[in-house]
Amino acid sequence: MSARQHPSDVSGRLNTGVAHNARVWNYWIGGKDHYEVDQQVGDQVSTMFPVIRDVARADRGFLGRTVRFLTADCGVRQFLDIGTGLPTLDNTHEIAQRIAPESRIVYVDNDPIVLVHARSLLVGTPQGATDYIDADIHHPESVMEGASATLDFRQPVAVMMLGILNFILDTERAKDIVRHVMASVPSGSYLVVTHPTTDTDLGGEGNVGAMKFWNENATPPITARSRAEISAFFEGLDLLPPGLVSCSQWRAETESADITPQFGAVAVKP
Repeated sequence: MSARQHPSDVSGRLNTGVAHNARVWNYWIGGKDHYEVDQQVGDQVSTMFPVIRDVARADRGFLGRTVRFLTADCGVRQFLDIGTGLPTLDNTHEIAQRIAPESRIVYVDNDPIVLVHARSLLVGTPQGATDYIDADIHHPESVMEGASATLDFRQPVAVMMLGILNFILDTERAKDIVRHVMASVPSGSYLVVTHPTTDTDLGGEGNVGAMKFWNENATPPITARSRAEISAFFEGLDLLPPGLVSCSQWRAETESADITPQFGAVAVKP
């Protein structure tokens, strides 16, 4: 259980003068790992688009439901969590190893503040493995090479891409990255995605102005996509029921779950 780069090695990369997604997201879900600038930008975005806090919580709820489903119902024992963000309660490894202590999890991020907190991620069960690698999703070959030290790519892997593809502004490039990653894992592996949308049936039109403000005042730049564009990430894979839906409603624990403008889906590689 070890980060590939010591947290002190990257402390100099921290920029606390500009709001950053990992810290603002942490602020929206009630965490404490953020700065004043993150609160200011987060408050302005939530004023422009009040549902954003619900989106953050819904995305976190989706993570919990999918990991429980994949571990308990599908027998998955390996997870590759790309763009994990700052650790909070019930991270991927905690949920999976609670059900199956032998589960192996690799977290991937290149945000320096996440790396600084990596040690708190790296507390798993002795029967399993929990690792963190400092890598950039824009370079999927490096991600897969680093993850191969902990994960066995001869066995199924659940690839988690929650709220990360929206930071790859070029849609074709984002599709290429997904294809590269999924080509590196065997049949029976899973792809799990959440992604913001501007589709009006999910109430996503408010994302337009909020994201414009974000891109002018925070980092990294972000984009939203349509249902059709997000569906394209699953080409060649089999979507599991209920398909591509608002992440708050994917196998929701209550029938009255609110719709949020963030798609979520799980697919299996044939």
